[in-house]
Formats: sequence, C-alpha cells, structure tokens
Amino acid sequence: MPGAWMLLLLLLAPLFLRPPGAGGAQTPNATSEGCQIIHPPWEGGIRYRGLTRDQVKAINFLPVDYEIEYVCRGEREVVGPKVRKCLANGSWTDMDTPSRCVRICSKSYLTLENGKVFLTGGDLPALDGARVDFRCDPDFHLVGSSRSICSQGQWSTPKPHCQVNRTPHSERRAVYIGALFPMSGGWPGGQACQPAVEMALEDVNSRRDILPDYELKLIHHDSKCDPGQATKYLYELLYNDPIKIILMPGCSSVSTLVAEAARMWNLIVLSYGSSSPALSNRQRFPTFFRTHPSATLHNPTRVKLFEKWGWKKIATIQQTTEVFTSTLDDLEERVKEAGIEITFRQSFFSDPAVPVKNLKRQDARIIVGLFYETEARKVFCEVYKERLFGKKYVWFLIGWYADNWFKIYDPSINCTVDEMTEAVEGHITTEIVMLNPANTRSISNMTSQEFVEKLTKRLKRHPEETGGFQEAPLAYDAIWALALALNKTSGGGGRSGVRLEDFNYNNQTITDQIYRAMNSSSFEGVSGHVVFDASGSRMAWTLIEQLQGGSYKKIGYYDSTKDDLSWSKTDKWIGGSPPADQTLVIKTFRFLSQKLFISVSVLSSLGIVLAVVCLSFNIYNSHVRYIQNSQPNLNNLTAVGCSLALAAVFPLGLDGYHIGRNQFPFVCQARLWLLGLGFSLGYGSMFTKIWWVHTVFTKKEEKKEWRKTLEPWKLYATVGLLVGMDVLTLAIWQIVDPLHRTIETFAKEEPKEDIDVSILPQLEHCSSRKMNTWLGIFYGYKGLLLLLGIFLAYETKSVSTEKINDHRAVGMAIYNVAVLCLITAPVTMILSSQQDAAFAFASLAIVFSSYITLVVLFVPKMRRLITRGEWQSEAQDTMKTGSSTNNNEEEKSRLLEKENRELEKIIAEKEERVSELRHQLQSRQQLRSRRHPPTPPEPSGGLPRGPPEPPDRLSCDGSRVHLLYK
Repeated sequence: MPGAWMLLLLLLAPLFLRPPGAGGAQTPNATSEGCQIIHPPWEGGIRYRGLTRDQVKAINFLPVDYEIEYVCRGEREVVGPKVRKCLANGSWTDMDTPSRCVRICSKSYLTLENGKVFLTGGDLPALDGARVDFRCDPDFHLVGSSRSICSQGQWSTPKPHCQVNRTPHSERRAVYIGALFPMSGGWPGGQACQPAVEMALEDVNSRRDILPDYELKLIHHDSKCDPGQATKYLYELLYNDPIKIILMPGCSSVSTLVAEAARMWNLIVLSYGSSSPALSNRQRFPTFFRTHPSATLHNPTRVKLFEKWGWKKIATIQQTTEVFTSTLDDLEERVKEAGIEITFRQSFFSDPAVPVKNLKRQDARIIVGLFYETEARKVFCEVYKERLFGKKYVWFLIGWYADNWFKIYDPSINCTVDEMTEAVEGHITTEIVMLNPANTRSISNMTSQEFVEKLTKRLKRHPEETGGFQEAPLAYDAIWALALALNKTSGGGGRSGVRLEDFNYNNQTITDQIYRAMNSSSFEGVSGHVVFDASGSRMAWTLIEQLQGGSYKKIGYYDSTKDDLSWSKTDKWIGGSPPADQTLVIKTFRFLSQKLFISVSVLSSLGIVLAVVCLSFNIYNSHVRYIQNSQPNLNNLTAVGCSLALAAVFPLGLDGYHIGRNQFPFVCQARLWLLGLGFSLGYGSMFTKIWWVHTVFTKKEEKKEWRKTLEPWKLYATVGLLVGMDVLTLAIWQIVDPLHRTIETFAKEEPKEDIDVSILPQLEHCSSRKMNTWLGIFYGYKGLLLLLGIFLAYETKSVSTEKINDHRAVGMAIYNVAVLCLITAPVTMILSSQQDAAFAFASLAIVFSSYITLVVLFVPKMRRLITRGEWQSEAQDTMKTGSSTNNNEEEKSRLLEKENRELEKIIAEKEERVSELRHQLQSRQQLRSRRHPPTPPEPSGGLPRGPPEPPDRLSCDGSRVHLLYK
C-alpha cells in the first residue's frame, strides 16, 4: 500500500502552490507542443502515467492525448473531474469544472443494523454539508440521535443503533444458569467472580436487543474448590427444579468433575476460572468451554521468549499436580518443535529442597517454575540458600500470584523478607491478559476501566484482599458469551430459531445449537476479544512482566493467534544482558612449558654435539690398537643411537603450540621411530658386547678356542637382528594401527574472574586404537633385554679380555640405562596427563642415559690416549700394547697377593685353635694323674710300665698337620 501511494503521489512538491483561478485548474496557453502541466489540488496530487518524478520536473508540456489522474490523501475524495485528457488545441478536458480534494466523513454512518439511512445534501461518499437520517425497522426503536451532519470530516452526533422492543419483565420467560462459585478453599475466586456474574446478568437483562423474550437467572452454590463438595451441589442442581440450561463451575478440579458429568445430561459447561490443560480434551469433555485460557497458553509465550533471547537449553521444576504436569508436558512438545531442549526436569510434592539442589548441581540457568503461590515461597527460600539466583539465572513463573507474594509472612519457611526479595529479583512472569489493556468500549458499552470501578463498588473488601479479582472480567464476559449464544440459538427475538423454554436434559438438538453458537462466539469483552479455539479454550493475549526493584514491570505482550510479540524494551538484567542458557565452555589446550622445552632442547643439542665428537674421535683413532680392542664399530653404533635418542626429544616436545592438527601424526611417528631406533642401536650394540663376553668366558673349557679369535660379523649380525626386530614391529604398528592425534579432556575449571564461563582443559596425545597392546609388546621385549643386560653385566664384572677391553664400562652404562628406562617407562605412563612432568621425566631420562653412556664409553679412551699419547706412532702403539699386557699381569699379581693374605689369615686362626686344644689336653692329663697313682712294678720284673696312653692322646705333630690341611 505505501508503494501504491508513492506512485499516486508522485509529484507532491508543488502541493502548496495554488495558481490563480478556480479550484486549482489552470488554463494553459494553446501550443502545438501539447498541454501545459497542471498543478495538483490542495491535499492531493496528480498521477503522470509512464513518467518518473525527475522526468516530470524536467518538462513543462505534455503531449496530445496524454491523460492525468487526480488523487487525494487521507480521508479525502476528489470532487470534480478525476481524469483529464490533453486535446489537440493544447487544452485539457472539462477545464470549466475544477477538481478539488474534499474531506469526507466516516462511511460507517451510511449503514444501520436493523434500520435504514437516508443521505441528503450530497452523494456517496458523505462530503461536507451532507446529512443523514436514521430509521429503525418494525419491532425496533432508535437509541440515539435520528440525524447527523457531516462537517469537516466529522459527524455532528454519535451513531445511534436500533434496539429490539423487549417484552415486559412480567411476560419474559426465565432461563436458569447453575453456577458453582469457590468462596473459599485453594482458590477463593468466587469472592469477586460472583459479583461480576451478577453485574453481567443485570447488563444483559437490561438490553432489548439480546434475548428480548427471556431473562437469565442464576442459581449458585459454594463449591469451596473441593470436588467432593461440588459433587453434592451438582446433584442438587441437576435433580432439583428448575432445569438449568448451562453449568458454570470455577476451579479446574471442580470443572473436570462437572464437565465429565454434563455430557450425560446434554448440558453445556462454561467455566470462568479453569486453566488445567486436561480440560482441552474434546473427547473427554465434548461440551466444555471456558473464558479462562488454558495454562498451556503460557507455553507459546515462553517459547517465543526463549527464541528471542537465544536460549536452547532450559530446566523445569514443578509441583506434583495434574495441572502443572500437563502444562509441562505441553511445554516439552513445543520446545522440541522449536529446537529447544529441556535438559533437566524436577518435581516435588511438598518439599522442594532436594530438587533445587539438583538444579544447582546440574548447572541449570533458565528455569521454568510451575507451582502454587504457597509453594513458590518454599522454592525461593531454597533458591536463596543454594544461591541459584543473580545475573547467571532466569526464573519463569506464573503471573497470577499476588504482587507481594514473596513478602507475605509464611511460617513454613525460614527466610527473611530481604532474602526472599533478593532471590526473586529479575524473574519473568507470563500472565493471561484478563483485562483489555486498550480500554476500548466492549459489547456492554463499558471500558475495562469502567468495569473495574463498577465492580470495586460492589465488593465488600479491597480488591487485593478479594479472591478472584483478576479473573472477574473473565466471569463477566462468560455471561455475555452465554447470552449471545442463547440469543443466536433463539433467533434473536423470535424471528427464527428454537424456544429455549423447551430445553430439557434429553433435548440434544437445543444443546447442539447452543454448542455451535458458543463455538462461533466472537465479540469484544472487558477482558479483550473473546473467541474460542477448537478445544473450547479461550484465545487471549499474554502479558509479560519482570520483577524490577521489588515490583512488577510490564515488558511486553504476546498474541499467540498472530505470533505477534509486542516488546516495550524495558527489560532489565542484573548482569546488563540476558544470561547464557548454560555455562560458556571455553576449550583450552594445555601446552608444554616453553621454558622447559627450550632448556631440555639445549641439553639434547649439547648431547648430540657430544655424540658427534665421540663418533669423530672413535673413527679418527680407529687404527689405534687400544681403540681396535674396544670394537670401535659397535661404539660408533652406540654414538649414533645416542644421537637418535637425543633427537627424539625435539618431536617429543612438539604439540599444538608449534604444529597444526594435520602435522601431528607425522610428529607422533617421528617420536616413535627416533626413540625406537636410537634405543636399538645404542643399547643393542652394548648388549651385544656384554653378551659375547659372557658367552665366551663363562664356559672356560668349551670356549677356549673362541677367546683366541673374535669374528666381528657375528657382533654386527646381533645388532642388526635387534634393530630389525624394532623396524619390523614399528612398521607393522604404523601400518595396522597408525598413531594419530587424540584429545584428553579434563574436569572443567572455574576462572578467577566472576564471569559466566568454564574452562575445559584438553591435552593432545599420540595414540592408536590398541595403544596398550602395542606398548605391551614393545615394552615387553625391551624390558627383557634390559633385565638380561643387567644380568650379563653382573656375571662378567670380573672377566678380563683383550678382545673387548671396555666391557666393564659397557656394563656400567647398561646398569644406568636399564635403571633409568625401567623407572621412566611406568612413571611417564602414570604422568601422561601432566604434560610438563611427563615430558621432563622422559626427556631427562633420555638425556641422562645418553650422556652417561657417551661419557662412560668414550671419555676414558680419550683420557688414556691424551695422557699416554698412544695415537702418535705404530711403534709406540706396539709398546703400549705390551704395556697393556703388563698391566694385565700386574692386576693378576694384585689379585694373587690379596688371595695369599686371606689364606695367611686363615692359617693364623687355625694355629691359634691348635694351641688352645694342646692346652686343654695337658690340663686333662694332669687331672687324671692325680686321681690314679702310679702302679707298682710287676713281679716278673722288668722295667716298670707306665700308665697306658689315653685314647685321646694323639701325636701333636700329626694333629697339627691334619688341622692345617683340613
């Protein structure tokens, strides 16, 4: 439409320039070029067909047969010729009649329902000076002025209407309504709703155009919002005269009972205070209507707000009742359709402490709470204790609580008013618009503000202390919806339709007609536009409020029927902006300390330089006899192996800080191959030496010939076998299950700053699908080699051979390498999640083992050659070789001397023992001689015989010799 007006009012620049003459028509000068451009009338314009604005400004004449069209702005019409044509004589058609834009009056005055309108002094549309006269049809009378005059676009009097001539009260038939008002109980809505219904009945019954032959009357009881009490009164309403044409319950629980029973009695049920979503089930409640919207009407508003603020994850907590459970089920379906997830759903019956703690533990941020007002105080007392409020959280609550609900004293909670006020600050409420915010006149000719004032005068208490005051407009409009439906059913005054007095509980025909009339209801009430959806629920706007500074502020409205969100931009947030629906997780990689990496890299580089120096030294002096007797080629392999192992330190310290994701697999393979080959060459060559020494010198009789000759190819073959095993194992590993980049994720960390983010540390690893299996194989045979090397080094520690003159140094190096490797391997696996510690432990083990190996193997050789000058000449080398032999003999002499000293010590101990035994023997002989005197000589004569030798008396010399050699 704006585009059309732009075309119509193409040239409005000279609107206020009126030329001399009548009504804006200008008589152009005749010319062969065509007709001179005409200026448009006041408050109007001219459409120049086929020309742009710039083209019109650039020309003064229009060609012959060219047509122009007059247009007007706003509530104005063209009076006079609307189209003019350029004639051949250079003039426009109908120049004697001016074209003017004249203001018109509202066209609504030109029609009258149930009557006729007579227009005089003008033609359609009504222009200034026009007059209308109103006449009503038979059986109707006019309410208002019968004449109105149009002046400057306004009618002089308000538009009248025709009312039907009502039957006198004495002759009107009564139609009864059975109502249940909860004057007490869980929701005492009847305190305000009953006066509103009575006021509506008075207004309806006073209208002559609605149910002129009938009078609506009310029969009501107090249900106390109790289904048991309602059952009793429902029985009385149904079984006691007079017949009720409709039932009007209040609470959801009572409405459920009444609506289920009403279908058996062919009764329409119209509720003014039921919000349970279960009542929208048309199969279960086929005759149920309500002017109170369903509680699910909050859900489209909530979803709209979730989308507005970009929230994709929400949590819910509800009181365990049917109305809240069904509302939450509906919300779950709607958020799924919108791509929003309910991450956590909690419920409670009476104590919300545990559910609130669970919300805190699950890091819920956007929380929808569904519970009654008394339970809301319990919930937010726990919210305060758990600190589940503030700039990181948003609560969505129901809007029909009292405005000061969090300040009301409640003995069931132990939180102060200040604590509760702090906990509820900033929460959002959604509330059904129950009072028309536009304050326009409704079908009852009252504005919403006039209704509130009139109802307040009828109440006995202050509105804030009266239950159901917010729902009172819904009860008022419920009577009007019923009256209009009955009026349509009865034919609006008897012209056509049914007799309402013929209704009974078996007459389904009248019930069906009332149902159809109710289903098609559409009118402006004091609560807004009244219309029912397919399930009989009221369609209404939703009011969105936010608690700001302890009081509720309107921040918007939402019309779910049109998906129209009216936003006032008055929302305020504690943190300055709407919070995130979850803690923003920032993924950060844990990189290796660069200081540590540089330090170890320097050590490794120096180690590589040392290995190169040792290798150069060994190659340069390979002709020296002493170097030749140490198997220099194996030592060269050891130096190369140490260099490769030290080079593995560099890729071992590379991570995402230095390289990209695509380069990571190559770095992983470089680590593995360098370290594997370095170990095989370095340790394998030393292991080969010590193994050969052990093999030759442990079996002296069988290996005497081996000692004389040493075939180097066997040593090289052994090293090649060890290296080949490593190459084969690593190749199979990389082909079958190659190493790749994997991410280890750690527990989230909270930053030191008070920001709504969490840090998710991650660490890069080199791994494969069956990493543990491959490591088990690799570490298994490497560990056996290390243990075997330690054993062989121990067994050959006292062996001396000229063929491999540094085997003792090799054994010492094997000890150090084996101990470091056996300790480092399991420790690094344990410390794999600590990048700095794992790298430091592994790299330093490699550096130290390489340094020790190089120093132990090569430094003594360098020292010997430097101090003795054995590299100077071949003759000197030969002399040094003899000197080496002498040194070996000197060592043997020292060993023999040590053994002789040990034997002398043993002999001394034995002699001391013999002396002690002699002394004991003499003592025994003296004791025996005292006890047995000498025997007299025998009679036969001869020399006297001494006493017999004791059996234990032995030859001293023989005993000594025996003991010594024993």
